[in-house]
Amino acid sequence: MTACPRCGEPSARRQEYCLECGVRLPASGLDRRRTTGTGWMARAAIAALVALIGGAAAVAVAGGSRSDPEVITATGGFATVPAASTLPSPADTGPSGVSEWPPGEDGWTVALASLPQTGGRTVALARARKARTRGLSQVGVLDSSRYASLHPGYWIVFTGVYSSEAEATSALEAARRFSRTAAVRRVVS
Repeated sequence: MTACPRCGEPSARRQEYCLECGVRLPASGLDRRRTTGTGWMARAAIAALVALIGGAAAVAVAGGSRSDPEVITATGGFATVPAASTLPSPADTGPSGVSEWPPGEDGWTVALASLPQTGGRTVALARARKARTRGLSQVGVLDSSRYASLHPGYWIVFTGVYSSEAEATSALEAARRFSRTAAVRRVVS
């Protein structure tokens, strides 16, 4: 038995705290492995050594092959527009001087702007002509009320007629140079 250094209360061997005052007792009676902290260091060193040996073995096994297979890496990006589209292209210029959506055709496009019809069609036509002068092709205006997939009551200034969403998405970057809010839209009759 030993005594507490603060209150003098007797304590048993390997007792960590005084039962009377709660002070931590000196480590003289405690197990040496727990107080020195070397046990976890030895286990960590052994684990690191095993991992190092395992890594070296994996490199030796993988690097020992004499055949060098070609590694092909797939990268993401935008789809390219095929040479022949399944949709007919819109007329280069309609009576208004801009492209028209092919009648009765469903497809995808890039919407440059959605303008309320209360503002009149002339505002949408002016926006379409401006986009055309900036280098965008197949720029036109369509009445959203005529298409089931679009919210009615707007003039949609669009660029391009595509048969798939991927084709329309590939043209989105160029369209965003003209309009930051350009978005791919499905046009269904």
